[in-house]
Amino acid sequence: MMNWRLYKDSDIQLRRWKTARTIDFNCDLGESFGSYKLGLDEQLMPYITSANVACGFHAGDPMWMLRTVGLAEKAGVAVGAHPGLPDLIGFGRREMKITPEEAKNYVKYQIGALQAFTRSKRLQHVKPHGALYNMGVADTAIARAVAEAVSEVDNRLILVGLVGSAWIEAGEKVGLKVAREVFADRALNPDGTLVSRSKPGAVIEDPEQVIAASLKMVMKQKATAIDGSEISVKADTICLHGDTPGAVELARKLRERMEEAGIQVIPMSQFL
Repeated sequence: MMNWRLYKDSDIQLRRWKTARTIDFNCDLGESFGSYKLGLDEQLMPYITSANVACGFHAGDPMWMLRTVGLAEKAGVAVGAHPGLPDLIGFGRREMKITPEEAKNYVKYQIGALQAFTRSKRLQHVKPHGALYNMGVADTAIARAVAEAVSEVDNRLILVGLVGSAWIEAGEKVGLKVAREVFADRALNPDGTLVSRSKPGAVIEDPEQVIAASLKMVMKQKATAIDGSEISVKADTICLHGDTPGAVELARKLRERMEEAGIQVIPMSQFL
């Protein structure tokens, strides 16, 4: 272990080393479809480091996929696939009874489709969307199937999943790098899972509350659950939803406040 006392002004350096944090800032984008435009992708892009791009199952289509990937590449934002359940009407937020094999093939299909629109024909990461994401939080078979899908397409991809969930173990078991995710604008249950969107208070809309909670999660590795209890979290990436009210200004302020706090905000592939 490095002996920081050997360096000039070692006490200052040691304090900086102990408090330094690195985080990726991700957002779900490309969720328009046909003539229906959803979200403010152009305005959000300057403030994030990773874009989770819808791949056509829950939202998005070939034209929007191409456009969103182009915006990200131009802005220097890392591109990842955001595969969901085949449920355009429900925006992929309704749970479906599917087999692990179906989950695996749904994800493979969507990763491959998005890769085709990138200049490098490679993605940085894969982050499941909506109900598929929530299913894999506790369902080890679904999480394992999706992790296998990611690995079989490209084992250099990073699997993004909720901190402390089955996603993390599943990714590690198949040899993937994993990014532990927290959410800037979502309330947590005492067990660390996301409060259902059907319940009051599930989405946090107060900007100062979002920023304070985000800084606490990144700097102190702690989160406050909806019942007031504290949860330990160790995050690699923080997500802000593009459809949260005032998302653009919130993204700007959050990025600004994180950097002011000495947090290095960079794409996950640069530190994982």
